[in-house]
Amino acid sequence: MATTASPPQSQLSTALARDRLGVAAVVFFVMSAAAPLTVVAGVVPTGLAVTGLTGISIAFLAMAAVLAIFSVGYVAMARHIANAGAFYAYISQGIGRPFGVGASWLALVAYNCFQIAAYGGFGAIGSPLFADWFGIDIPWWGLALVVWALTAVLGVRDVAVNGKVLATLLVAEIVLVVVFSFADMFSPAFSPAAAPLDPGTLVGAGSGALLAMAITGFVGFEQSVVFSEESRDPRRTVPRATFIAIALIAGLYGFAAWAMISAAGDDVVGRAGNEGPDLFFNVASDQLGSTAVHLGYALFLTSLIAAMISFHNIISRYAFSLGREGVMPRVFGRTVPSSGAPKNGSIAQSILGLGVIVLYAVAGWDPLVQLFFWGGSAGGIGVLLLITVTSIAVIGYFARHPEGEDFWHRIGAPVLGTILLLVMSYLALTNIATLFGVEPGTGPTWVVPLTFGATVVAGILWAWFLQATRPDVYAGIGLGARSATTTRGGFAAALAGDSEGHR
Repeated sequence: MATTASPPQSQLSTALARDRLGVAAVVFFVMSAAAPLTVVAGVVPTGLAVTGLTGISIAFLAMAAVLAIFSVGYVAMARHIANAGAFYAYISQGIGRPFGVGASWLALVAYNCFQIAAYGGFGAIGSPLFADWFGIDIPWWGLALVVWALTAVLGVRDVAVNGKVLATLLVAEIVLVVVFSFADMFSPAFSPAAAPLDPGTLVGAGSGALLAMAITGFVGFEQSVVFSEESRDPRRTVPRATFIAIALIAGLYGFAAWAMISAAGDDVVGRAGNEGPDLFFNVASDQLGSTAVHLGYALFLTSLIAAMISFHNIISRYAFSLGREGVMPRVFGRTVPSSGAPKNGSIAQSILGLGVIVLYAVAGWDPLVQLFFWGGSAGGIGVLLLITVTSIAVIGYFARHPEGEDFWHRIGAPVLGTILLLVMSYLALTNIATLFGVEPGTGPTWVVPLTFGATVVAGILWAWFLQATRPDVYAGIGLGARSATTTRGGFAAALAGDSEGHR
């Protein structure tokens, strides 16, 4: 007897706010996650000190080229799948549902590494600055709790409000980076250095760590598609915002790193090791004076705040996407009626952040090295792996759904991008000890890969459990607002209309 399917019922109990974000607003979210001033003042000197290589500028440009090639197929897929859980949705539809769930869990871990690491960085860097500026001795965790509260409040507000806050902070820090970089060019010690732009520095010892550090400067660019459901005309907004963000990030980082290295003198590696983030400000201090330098430090802190807010929004939308489809408890798929913000995903991320701050404070762990630096480095590796797998998923998706896209978007760019990303992922993993600044075989070199691997495996096992016990939920994995709960007949129809690769 034939089974008659009942009309599908939307799993979407609530929706993200529609038509709130234009190209500029999405670019602000993306670049705020990238945290330009934090990268230029923090990642660049760290890269110099840890690797001993001065080719960070060419590393940024090389990474931009690879990510631009990857984005050709990535944003093409966004035209076919609009989902706030971008990596999760694309891998589910391109490789298979179990791998998509595994990737979603990895994405939550990796982005939380970035978001929570920023609390440690803000507290550790801000505490001595507040003592110097105001004569107030505030423990790092006290400052971390203040910005945690700010992030938690903004997380349940209208996404447009978050966008305005990020726009203000981002414009200020970009202007400062440009001004400081031009000031470097007027330094008496300035000598245009070829090393920052020498492609030869991308091969040899330490090159993998250099490229892995470069990817941390771009993390967030891929999140333009996360806001596709909230964008105006996402078919145009998402591609434009993605490529604009990549170009702006690469140009800003490459120029700033080149100017700083050229003005820092022959011992720039030694200075980077001794001065750390202060190097960026010290090099420009003679030309700009102490007031400008203090302003620079202030914006360095606001850069971290902007990154916190941006990653918080990204994480809460991933949780929303998973809750909406029933992969996580459906309570995460609810939004604030007045603002459309993903309420419970935001609250859960805030609780997790608070727990980590309290844990580090009570245990007395180093918030700068063991939270900010290690957390950011781990997040960078996680996102690089996610981008690589997503690039493979793009190939798989368009192999089954070639309609509406030309050869370059379906095959050419995705295949080329996948090859390049596989090489970079290999270099990053084989240079992981250099990246973390530790001896081979010590803690982070095996804890981070093991944690990521266990997270993915757990997600895959959970997907198989859903397939066996809740086939209606399993059928809707990765479909976002199009997911549907059906009867057994409806489930069979859904699978029949899907590709075998999704099973």
